[in-house]
Amino acid sequence: MAVIPKILVFAGSVRSGAYSGRTADVAQKELAMQGAEVTRISLIDYPLPILDEDLEKEKGIPENAMRLGRLIAAHDGLLIATPEYNGSIPPLLKNSVDWVSRARKDGSRSFRPLAGKVAGLCSSSKGNFAGIRCINHLRAVLVRCQMEVVTPECSVSEGGNAFDEAGNFRDERLRKSMEHLCRTLIETSRLLSTRIEA
Repeated sequence: MAVIPKILVFAGSVRSGAYSGRTADVAQKELAMQGAEVTRISLIDYPLPILDEDLEKEKGIPENAMRLGRLIAAHDGLLIATPEYNGSIPPLLKNSVDWVSRARKDGSRSFRPLAGKVAGLCSSSKGNFAGIRCINHLRAVLVRCQMEVVTPECSVSEGGNAFDEAGNFRDERLRKSMEHLCRTLIETSRLLSTRIEA
């Protein structure tokens, strides 16, 4: 019997109507359609201070970073939809990843929620470049955190015109790109989950 992978989906922006949020919604539907168990969250529910090693030394890892880390650890893979800020990763997303990457223990047990997890990436922008500069930076950061980032990605250009009234992609090329990304993420997550159980 095939393992049903659990995939966590979130966007790198919490702005109302953000293209990255709408892209994450498309990914959520596609992953569920392909048979994954999907959890959709918003980073607005995990507010964190700017990463500060003095603060970490004084108070430890913030509880919201631990909550987010535990949620990541409970899933087989992640799908992150990111906007592009000044050609790179938005501060909300980078700060969240940085804090979670600092976790080493949860109570008495060893705890590294990002290491070994599979990630799929989407990007979006209002222009023609579709956030491709950001997605390359995010991929490098996640690989540095010892995550396995699948090769297919889905980059959404001209975000203001990319979605129809039902929230789906208008463009067939984008629909196929998201389908391919989600299929690869599910297959890779299932494969790694089976290896761990074995």
